[in-house]
Amino acid sequence: MAEKAAATGAAEEPRPANGTPETEYATPAAAPAAPKSRAGRNLPAALAVGFGLGLSLVAILLFVPKVFIAVAGAGVGVATWEVAKRLREADVLVPRIPLIVGGQAVFWFGWPFGASGVAGAFAGTALICMVWRLFDHGLQQAPRNFLRDTAITIFTLAWIPLLASFATLLLLEPDGNLRVLTFMILVVCSDVGGYVAGVLFGKHPMVPSISPKKSWEGFCGSLVFAVIGGLLTVTLLLQANSMIGVVLGVGLVVVATIGDLIESQVKRELGIKDMGTLLPGHGGIMDRLDSMLPSAFVSWLVLSTLI
Repeated sequence: MAEKAAATGAAEEPRPANGTPETEYATPAAAPAAPKSRAGRNLPAALAVGFGLGLSLVAILLFVPKVFIAVAGAGVGVATWEVAKRLREADVLVPRIPLIVGGQAVFWFGWPFGASGVAGAFAGTALICMVWRLFDHGLQQAPRNFLRDTAITIFTLAWIPLLASFATLLLLEPDGNLRVLTFMILVVCSDVGGYVAGVLFGKHPMVPSISPKKSWEGFCGSLVFAVIGGLLTVTLLLQANSMIGVVLGVGLVVVATIGDLIESQVKRELGIKDMGTLLPGHGGIMDRLDSMLPSAFVSWLVLSTLI
């Protein structure tokens, strides 16, 4: 899997909202610098990790598709923990235990109970998080920043577990493993097309106030690659009308780009470059999932409606 750069070909360098000097994020002068691409990442490490993850997920989807739920659920749990940790470092006191445990319920309840299970788990977890934050300082002390913290908690719950649950719902559809594989291939096509076009031709910033290195040329590259990928995968894997592949390809590029921008803005406000460090060349699990989360929802919506 190519280094993440949906519609850009370049990772952003956030400007800390808290006024922290940029030098805080630079590699110390005494440390040997890892080889980096124009995107500011260790490209060999990113490619190795990406290909390894990609091939593993393809094998799981083709031979043991139900295992994908467990693997994706673990990824959702780690991503939720990464975001919660970063938020608490910024003094946003999200209730981590109910958020992570309840997030797993939101994701997993789609397997036995479908969309109604996801909705019920989401509502129940949101309520528990509100109560938890209301009384986390005991009964004698009023919480500080209750409204802000609970709003961000529910945002995180919707951003990660709720959107990810549509991958489970997609897997449970007829030929669900091929549908999930199709959506993942198209996200990779968007990433690769954006990276190549952005690095080679990127000159016109798309949203410079949020992600200065994201370009319209990269966005066009994502569209070209994703539409071609959509035509091929929907026709060959799903045996469906090729025009559905065009619709899906365009839709995924749009929401994948939006997902990337959302995480970029969150990181910009928190004054960080990556959500985590678990994946060399990529950052954290959340830095890999940001474009996939909204893409899972749109894939479920398009494929469930049109096929």
